[in-house]
Amino acid sequence: MSPLPTPPRSPRPRTAPQRPPRPSAPPRGKPRWVVRTVTTLSVVVLAAAGIGHAVMSGLDEDIARVDPFRDMKNRPEAGHGMNILLVGTDGRERIGARERERYRLGGAPCHCTDTVMIVHISADRDRASVISLPRDSYAVTPPHTDRVSGERHKGHPLKLNAAYAEGGPRLTVRTVEKMTRVKIDHYLEVDFTSFMRTVDVVGGVEICTGRPLKDGRTGLDLPAGRHTLKGGQALQYVRSRHVDGASDLSRMRRQQHFMAALVDRVTSSGVLLNPMRFRDVTRAVLGSVRADEGFGTDELLDLGRAMRNFSPSSSEFATVPIADMKYAVKGVGSTLKWDAAQSERVFDALRRDEPLSAHRTPDAALRVPVDPRRVRVQVENGTRTTGLGRRVDAALAATGFDTTRAPVNAADQGVRRTVVAYDPRWDRSAKSLAAALPGSELRAVKGQGAVLRVIAGADFEKVRKVRAQDPERGEFGVVRGDEVGCS
Repeated sequence: MSPLPTPPRSPRPRTAPQRPPRPSAPPRGKPRWVVRTVTTLSVVVLAAAGIGHAVMSGLDEDIARVDPFRDMKNRPEAGHGMNILLVGTDGRERIGARERERYRLGGAPCHCTDTVMIVHISADRDRASVISLPRDSYAVTPPHTDRVSGERHKGHPLKLNAAYAEGGPRLTVRTVEKMTRVKIDHYLEVDFTSFMRTVDVVGGVEICTGRPLKDGRTGLDLPAGRHTLKGGQALQYVRSRHVDGASDLSRMRRQQHFMAALVDRVTSSGVLLNPMRFRDVTRAVLGSVRADEGFGTDELLDLGRAMRNFSPSSSEFATVPIADMKYAVKGVGSTLKWDAAQSERVFDALRRDEPLSAHRTPDAALRVPVDPRRVRVQVENGTRTTGLGRRVDAALAATGFDTTRAPVNAADQGVRRTVVAYDPRWDRSAKSLAAALPGSELRAVKGQGAVLRVIAGADFEKVRKVRAQDPERGEFGVVRGDEVGCS
């Protein structure tokens, strides 16, 4: 996983110089000192821009270059604004043995993408929209040549993160463009090393959590509360997939939280207002990134100036809508299949340079900790009422829970109060399910596993509509940066 980069702004076309208009007199009623102050500040900004270019020159040499757009044909039409494909790769072999052990980075690098995001910068440079594309997304590649074997392949299905292993940046860009019909303007590849350097050089990033976060595989161990994470601990935070039963989608939510906090840190710390500080931060990061040839000093400076007006509310985050969480593909395994209609509306908003948050709709559903789509449920009929199990199963499925659609009769047919039986490791999922069943009893059963059981009792009346409180908001699950920060 990688933090939100500062994407470049497209170079402006050169035009013939024009004679500036004669300055008009200040409007009546406005004090002349206001005009003089504005003029002075304008001169200072222009001077800072010139100094910035001087101190930043030569940084292009620190950027490793790739050519992901070579010989690409039949590409989508360019939309408004700018789209950067942000790819997070492994790169653990570049981290020292001591840090690899401390932050649980053992094992061989996978040579695949750990994170794939489209970062859209609006044409007026006032807004950034970030769309997470799950790495296990079902994808079909265009025809290509395997970068390792040299073998020519026809288009075939795979998980999105495997496109990088087969064809590198170029196949990754081509596959994403094929899936989204969004033209990618720039490519930025960031590995574990550059992520850790970025966090450290800005002085750490503050996150907050309402509950303890612990993952034995990455070593993440955070109590509830506020925390300022430095590079290694931040990497654990954004890599953890086993904090709860939500796996990769839960991890993407944490990545979105972290990026919002990083935007807040960068825009509020004075980095963008100080050319020397901006240079130091940029130099620390660029040594371990790869980018296309169009990503250079001029673009970095242009973006830095534009980002001075950014705030957490200027950024918005969403995950591409998913229709099937366990779409089985022969030879590939279990994948995530996108919701064709809703995902097209997300990408159409990017092409039109529209904020995703404009599509958010009011929702009176009760907010719960875990998205119902990520809660697997087996319904049992604990009464002698014929068909009760089917009614409960259908009602839970209608509000989004991943039911088996095959209810069974419980061993005890005299259950009065509906029970939600769960493994303690999935306690948040259990609370979300119990919220949908008013008056139900939570019952912990060690070793039960990831599938929760609902034993419908005589008290069952209805299933309450619920939605995940964070960040599944509105039609596209959009959340703004100022909605995920520490309050």
